[in-house]
Amino acid sequence: MEDYPNEEHIVQILETENVTHNVKRFKLSKPDSYKFKPGQATDIVINLPAWKEERRPFTFTSLNDWDNLEFTIKIYDDHNGVTNELGKLRAGDELILHDVFGAINYEGEGVFIAGGAGVTPFIAIFRQLQKDGKLGNNKLIFSNKTSKDIILKDEFENMLGKNFINTLTDEKTLQYDNRKIDENYLKEKIKDLSKYFYICGPDPMIESISEALKKLGVDKSKIVVEQF
Repeated sequence: MEDYPNEEHIVQILETENVTHNVKRFKLSKPDSYKFKPGQATDIVINLPAWKEERRPFTFTSLNDWDNLEFTIKIYDDHNGVTNELGKLRAGDELILHDVFGAINYEGEGVFIAGGAGVTPFIAIFRQLQKDGKLGNNKLIFSNKTSKDIILKDEFENMLGKNFINTLTDEKTLQYDNRKIDENYLKEKIKDLSKYFYICGPDPMIESISEALKKLGVDKSKIVVEQF
């Protein structure tokens, strides 16, 4: 059995709203003196008897100085799992939060590469950089199946402008690329290989992009992935 930390905070859902057709934003009450850094996560439990043993990690998409907590969560409603149940919850329902852990740490200006819901750790990082006036020339390359899957499209466009690059694997449009993020695609899109590269998405994607970057000559110390 896993040795879980004991810290528990019961929080209330204040508001839920759809971000895309299958992603929801949860606004929650914030426990006193609860602190985290952009890119960090916590385990969430639904505070109902049938779900008390089911812990799942989710990344904060709010900033530490906000009055409330926010999570942006992809809902998988094709099976009876935790996110499907989360998708049914409404304002007034309760969740249990645990210790803050893990992180994709921001080390400096670079290229962020995300697949689908893997973009969530980057949301708080970019929001913090914008708040601090330090967005600079950071880029986000975001891979999704279709254009309706792009999480926070308008916000990222406003923050990053031409540095927000989208590629779709299952849909061809005039607006976005229709390519897989592989060695050739990265070679086309990235001119400066000395910067940091932040990768988040499914494990096979993280592995293949890390290998592609190394082949292109990126130092492995400049490749940043989530640490637990």
